[in-house]
Amino acid sequence: MAKTTTQYLCSECGWSGTKWYGRCPECGQWGTLEEFRESRPAAASQSRTAAPGRTARTTAGDIPERSQARPITQVDTDAVTRMPTGFGEFDRVLGGGIVPGSVVLVAGEPGVGKSTLLLETAGNIARLVAHGGTQGGMQGDASAAAATSASHSANARSHDAPARIDLPHAHPTVLYISGEESAAQVRLRATRINAVEDNLLLASTTDLATVLGLIEQERPALAIVDSAQTIVSQNVDGISGGSTQVREVASALIDSAKSLDVPILLVGHVTKDGSIAGPRTLEHLVDVVCQFEGDPDTALRMLRAVKNRFGPTDEVGCFDMSGEGIEEVTDPSGLFLSASAPGGDAADAPVEGTCVTLTLDGHRSLPIEIQSLVTASVLPTPRRAVNGVDSNRIAMLTAVLYRHGKVNLLANDLYVSTIAGGLAKEPACDLAIVAALTSAAKSRPIARTTCAIGEISLTGQVRPVPRLEYRLREAARLGFMTAVCPTPRKPVDVPGLCLVEVSTLADALAALGLSR
Repeated sequence: MAKTTTQYLCSECGWSGTKWYGRCPECGQWGTLEEFRESRPAAASQSRTAAPGRTARTTAGDIPERSQARPITQVDTDAVTRMPTGFGEFDRVLGGGIVPGSVVLVAGEPGVGKSTLLLETAGNIARLVAHGGTQGGMQGDASAAAATSASHSANARSHDAPARIDLPHAHPTVLYISGEESAAQVRLRATRINAVEDNLLLASTTDLATVLGLIEQERPALAIVDSAQTIVSQNVDGISGGSTQVREVASALIDSAKSLDVPILLVGHVTKDGSIAGPRTLEHLVDVVCQFEGDPDTALRMLRAVKNRFGPTDEVGCFDMSGEGIEEVTDPSGLFLSASAPGGDAADAPVEGTCVTLTLDGHRSLPIEIQSLVTASVLPTPRRAVNGVDSNRIAMLTAVLYRHGKVNLLANDLYVSTIAGGLAKEPACDLAIVAALTSAAKSRPIARTTCAIGEISLTGQVRPVPRLEYRLREAARLGFMTAVCPTPRKPVDVPGLCLVEVSTLADALAALGLSR
């Protein structure tokens, strides 16, 4: 006889428990716990009270061939080849492409472009596999896959396939399953972004059994499920998106991907604070977790790998969102600079209150332009307005600037921002922030061919930053001629770039012409 238990589920993070709380213990949101009843078979409840260690053992002759233990040196990895996505930036984040049988979770805010990115990826791979089917056609290493993707993405709207893919166990098709939209709605979006292909199969369902049946029936080169929180299993109770349902859906899809050797891309929802909705089990089970981020005020989108079993987690891919879909940005350096900077569109006279620094985002070195405005305050407590920088860091740097730089901004209103939604929250941006504030306060512009890199301590010291040489080489490539920076840990020679090494904040201001 079935036993019914009362559970309380958080609509924000998916936490569940047997007791109601006004505030969710997991995410801290108020009034988000909803009651639902879960039925369990009596046998299941009895098994929980049974003594441990009673699980039946599989006899030696019944162990499947693929589950047999063997020396690690005899495990063949040559057959594991990555599938290019058609986006070089996507391949960069994944470590060179999609690994067969892997499950990749792509999460992001509503409207950021998750479904558009994966639908366009489906169109790219559908074009690739349509010209495959011969042995040896698949690129065997990550660099070859990335190069293939880059050459394809340069002509992303073309229907000419640049590579041939070997599909020994799969059909030359791509399966896109949507639990949020009808097939007609997906077709409309595919038409808009030019992702319509004869071998791109669409299905609309929220039933897990149907999803598993479609994947086994079609055996596609790639399956995409949009989204993990909308698929429901009839074998377990709970609402869609709840912890029980998400755990069951994830486990079933992962088992299907591993057994059929079909890679699956999953779309994931996020909560108000940006974390992935549902239990943490979802992130633990999948092979790759990617966060698709973007400022709603700009078209720039960033894809980051939070977890990656097959590659690094410090890579970032840059994309541009437009009415025609997603386009990758292979060189995003000029996005965060104004027209007056060397990497900008014009070579105007320098402007006071601006300074350029080089920050690291994954393996990329990106130039970020800091802009500041200093005005006299009429308020008892001066205003500090920031965008793209850490407000607590601004308060600390203002105090250090007063104590060690002899520049008093404590009674002024300070406005600090970055260009195009760039983020300057790395400590290496300290020197550029201080330089921009001092330039605005003294109305003295910094030369547009000069950049500043360095962390400032509370004692007024300019401290070294990680991978300084990499940042300096990027500055030289962008046309900067002078770099004010801390003394490198080892000698650095960057052709075309004059290094002004400083050890204190006072020395840095003097080098920038801001000490008088």
